Amino acid sequence: MVITSSILAQEITKKSFLSKASETLSHIEQNYAVEDGQQLFRETYPYDNNYNASYLGGGENSTKSNLYSYLWPFSGSLSAYVAVLEKTDARKTKAHIDKSVLKGLEQYYDKRQPAGYASYVNSAPQSDRFYDDNIWLGIDFADLYLHTREKRYLDKALEIWTFVASGMDDKLGGGIYWCEQKKESKNTCSNAPAVVYLLKLYEATKQKTYLDDAIELYTWTKKNLQDPSDKLYWDNVSLSGKISKAKYPYNTGQMIQSAALLYKITKEKRFLEEAQESAQSGLDYFFTAPNSAKNNSSYPVLKRSDNWFIAIMLRGYIELYHQDKDRRYIDAFQSNLNHAWHAMRDDNGLFGKDWSSATATSKQKWLLDQFAIAEMYARLAGL
Repeated sequence: MVITSSILAQEITKKSFLSKASETLSHIEQNYAVEDGQQLFRETYPYDNNYNASYLGGGENSTKSNLYSYLWPFSGSLSAYVAVLEKTDARKTKAHIDKSVLKGLEQYYDKRQPAGYASYVNSAPQSDRFYDDNIWLGIDFADLYLHTREKRYLDKALEIWTFVASGMDDKLGGGIYWCEQKKESKNTCSNAPAVVYLLKLYEATKQKTYLDDAIELYTWTKKNLQDPSDKLYWDNVSLSGKISKAKYPYNTGQMIQSAALLYKITKEKRFLEEAQESAQSGLDYFFTAPNSAKNNSSYPVLKRSDNWFIAIMLRGYIELYHQDKDRRYIDAFQSNLNHAWHAMRDDNGLFGKDWSSATATSKQKWLLDQFAIAEMYARLAGL
C-alpha cells in the first residue's frame, strides 16, 4: 500500500509539473511572439523598444534594434520544448519543435565558416557569435537525437561542435573562448557545458575521441576555474591570467552535470565524489538555509538570480540524482517551484525572479527567465 501511494504521488507530481510547463509555454507564446511569420519572440514583456542587452560584452551589438530577441533568450525555447518532449513524447510537441522553434532558430544561422549561430538575426547587420550560445544549442540537438534517433539532429549537433571547437587554442593551456570576436577570456560558461556537450556526442556516436576531449576539458576547467576552498566555480580567466571570481549557479551546475556524466560513463568514483562536493557547496551558496534569520521556510530557498542560471544548475543536480539517488537537492528545487507557481507569477502568468517573495515584484519580464521556468517544471516532472 505504501508503494502504491508513493507511485500515485509521483504520477500526480509529474502531471502537475508537466501541466505547469505547458501552461507557462502557452503564456510565453501569447505574450512574446512576434506575429510576422518568422517564429521569433520579443526580448521583454512589456515590449521595450529601447532595451539594451547587457550580456553581449558591449559595443554596437548591445544597441541594435530590438524588434526580436537575441539568440540566447530565443535558445531557451528549444531547451524548454525538448525537456517537455523527453517527458511526454507527444507528437504535438515534436511538431512544434520542427515547424516553429527550429524555423525561428534558422533566422540566427550564420554562414561564416565554420558555420554557427550569431547573436542576432541574419536579416540584420552581422553580429558577434558566442561559443556558449552555440554550445547550449548543440546540447539540445544532441538531446533531440538521443531521444528520437533522427540523424538530422545529430548532424546539426556535429556541425555546431565544429564551430565551438574552433574557439579552442593552447593559450592558458587550453580551454574555449567566450566570444569569437572578443578572444579575451575563457569562461566557465563556455567550457563546463562543452564537457556536457562532448559527453552527449560520445553517447550518441560512441567515438572515444569525444570522451577523451571531455575529460581533458573537464580537467582544464577544474584546474583553472574551480575555487579550491569550496569546490564552486569562478566565472572566467582572462588571457593575462586574471580570474573573475564571480560565482553563478549555472557554472557550478554544469560542472556537477559534467562530473555526474563522467561517472555514469566511466564508473570512476572520483567523478561522483567531485560532483557531490560541488553539489553540497552549491546548496550552501546558492540557497538560503531553511528556518534561518533570512528564511523562515522549511526548505532551502533559492537566492535571486537569472532564472535561466538556476535552470542550468538544476540540470546538474538532476544528473547527479540519477547517479546517487540523493533526493535532498531535488526536493529543494521542487519546493521552490511549487512556491513559484503561487507567489512569483503575475496576472499574465509570467514569473519574477525573487524566490523569497510572496508576490510577483518585477514589472518587466525577460523572455529567457520564462523559458527557464518552463524547462524546470518539465525536468522535475516525475522525479
